[in-house]
Amino acid sequence: MKKGKIRLFGIPLNQKTAVRWKIYLDRARVYIGYINFAMIGFVFLNSFQNPLVRDILDEHKLLIYPSVMFLFIIISLILGRLDTTLGIRKEEMKNYAEENPVMTNILESLEEIKKSQEKLLAERKVSR
Repeated sequence: MKKGKIRLFGIPLNQKTAVRWKIYLDRARVYIGYINFAMIGFVFLNSFQNPLVRDILDEHKLLIYPSVMFLFIIISLILGRLDTTLGIRKEEMKNYAEENPVMTNILESLEEIKKSQEKLLAERKVSR
């Protein structure tokens, strides 16, 4: 088998195509998560058993359901902003980069280049 080719259920696939499909599935998973988020909100609203609350929800569905969904979205945006402000996402991305062997090799190479450059600059200053 050639490099870059893989077989899926006996069907030869180009590795780039398989990776592209995986990226499409990952992106679709995010959008499915948004739909799941909305469904959880509706399940939450329908889980109330108290007859008084149930009557209010049933009588004012067009007002309450969108209002609660809007509130969930606002709370999520606030939590996302807080996550960014506290630097949690940045630290998470940094940890992913450190765990990635390709990125680790790139960072090590950059450090070696930086040290070589500093050494060359120091030698240049001495020779002047």
